[in-house]
Amino acid sequence: MNWQTIDVGLLTLPFVAGLLILITHVPLGAQVLQRGIVFADLAIAQIAGLGVVASSAMGLPTDSWLTQIVAIASALLGAVILRWTEKNTPEQQEALIGVLFVLAATATIILVSHNPHGGENLQNLLGGQILWVDTMQIKALAVVSVLVMYGLKKKWDQSNHRYSFYFLFSIAVTASVQLVGIYLVFASLIIPALATRHLTDKKSWSLFFGALGYASGLIVSALFDLPSGAVIVWALVICSLIGHQFIRTKSTA
Repeated sequence: MNWQTIDVGLLTLPFVAGLLILITHVPLGAQVLQRGIVFADLAIAQIAGLGVVASSAMGLPTDSWLTQIVAIASALLGAVILRWTEKNTPEQQEALIGVLFVLAATATIILVSHNPHGGENLQNLLGGQILWVDTMQIKALAVVSVLVMYGLKKKWDQSNHRYSFYFLFSIAVTASVQLVGIYLVFASLIIPALATRHLTDKKSWSLFFGALGYASGLIVSALFDLPSGAVIVWALVICSLIGHQFIRTKSTA
């Protein structure tokens, strides 16, 4: 453990990125739990990642606009499929989401199999590179977050807005998965929302648990030189569990 590795300047942008992700993912995660489609975010994130990998296989730079368009288009296609399953086969939707995830994941493995950097690319897709986010990425994520927050004001239970929810969901996930990876996207959506599902002020507590998880995870990963994304996932679980138990104990006292 080395406290000299705690560089506030290095950790500030990753923490801001985490906050921007939480602002959109917390309310989206609550909707996901309510709809019972917990693994939808994994499927959409994997499909968006598949779009990035496919773009790379075609020779496009990962930070190009064309790559982003392919990733968003892939995720939107996944959103259309999810909405179709919700409308036509609701009792089988969760199983079909799992199939969709497996297909996207295995297609990604196939595409990177002949890439000399395929293993590294796959690891980055899963675990992310949150420590290396830059100012331009933060600005782009902020724009997406504002658009998503505006869209979240809509009434998603109305049938004419169901597609809008999935489109919004896919755009938010696509923007975040390239920064923090599939695992952390899933954790940011589900863990804080799961810990606060029985509370009255769900959103505020979810944001607090999430921010605490990102902050402590970044610090621990810097102290012990561990992968930031993976550590933050564990930190989110621990902070949410402790916070949930604290609030539960306090409310019954």
